[in-house]
Amino acid sequence: MTSVLGRLLYYECAVPLVRYRHFLVGKPPGVARSLEQRLAELNYKDPTLHFKVNIGFKPPVPPKASSVRKELAALRCSKELEHLARTQKLEIPLEAVEETWKTTGAPFHIKTIAEHYGVFQDLFGDAYFYPVKPLDIDYKSGDLYHPVYRGNVIKPSEASKPPEVQYKSDPNTLWTLILTNPDGHFTEENAEYILWFIGNIPGCNLNKGDVIWDYLQPFPAFGTGYQRCIFILFKQDQKIDYSSMKKDIPCLQLSKRTFKTEDFYRQHQKDITPAGLAFFQTDWDPSLTDFYHNVLQMKEPRYEYDFPEPYIAPQEWFPRRKPFNIYQDKYRDQKAIAKEYLLKKFKNRHPFEKPPTPLRFPNAHPIDHKIPSWLKEEMKKDRLGWGRINDY
Repeated sequence: MTSVLGRLLYYECAVPLVRYRHFLVGKPPGVARSLEQRLAELNYKDPTLHFKVNIGFKPPVPPKASSVRKELAALRCSKELEHLARTQKLEIPLEAVEETWKTTGAPFHIKTIAEHYGVFQDLFGDAYFYPVKPLDIDYKSGDLYHPVYRGNVIKPSEASKPPEVQYKSDPNTLWTLILTNPDGHFTEENAEYILWFIGNIPGCNLNKGDVIWDYLQPFPAFGTGYQRCIFILFKQDQKIDYSSMKKDIPCLQLSKRTFKTEDFYRQHQKDITPAGLAFFQTDWDPSLTDFYHNVLQMKEPRYEYDFPEPYIAPQEWFPRRKPFNIYQDKYRDQKAIAKEYLLKKFKNRHPFEKPPTPLRFPNAHPIDHKIPSWLKEEMKKDRLGWGRINDY
């Protein structure tokens, strides 16, 4: 009896143990890959495909954290500053703060923002640069100035005329300024429209530079959303002959304004170095209709997204827990429904009389209990000013 019971217990305990070991035991630790090795394989990136190169100037060296802490500690211990702060007479020189930021942290901040907006990837591929030369760009519209920062929105009507561009430079140096749009080309993929190109600028005097392409305002087509307009300032090592690129002025043929910043830089990379960057976003506004017709002498392009028809399940004979009228409207012609709501709204309107005064307390008025629930709901919406009928 004991031997039989022992054999039964042995099989009941041993068989599950064998199955457990059969399915979970893997390779020994010396042969199997560790978790760290598997994650490294999954996250591996080929360095030859993701190598970024700096084609600009070296960024300024940021101050050491220890020196900044010492300076802040000295300011906190200043009795004079504390007295001015308590008496609300402490003034912060914002212009001096901005100048300090432009020469210390601005190149790093502007580069980070430009990477976020994909500026370097779309214009220079795997290259980037630090904008060490601050640009002050202002569009003037009437008595208002619209500055260009880093991605702010400026409408085409506000950018219809060339902006005022300022930057600090030696009068004996030469510069090239371009304004390009990488998002709005109509016929070529990965191509840009050059909106402005001035080369061989002595110092900051744009009027004495060589105008290769005259200024053309942004013209984002209807339905294309926001487009980037990017200013890039290049420092020249010597005077460059741009005569082969020069176009007629004014140049209003869009085919002649096709441009690629990367190709331009590769052609002149021995003589130019990108130093300044600023850009804004723009989208369609009504002023562009006249611009397309009377300036560009072309039909205005308009783009609309073709939404797919929504999926509607087959009708049921006895739908439950669904409003009767809304359920039926799913399977009707939408134009017929719109017409019905419009006529329903006009039915209670008189062309020469004021509309009826709305109820002060709409839910306080009773509704006949014999009316179907879906019709009660529509009457409540009509009293409260809710629903589709109020959209017309």
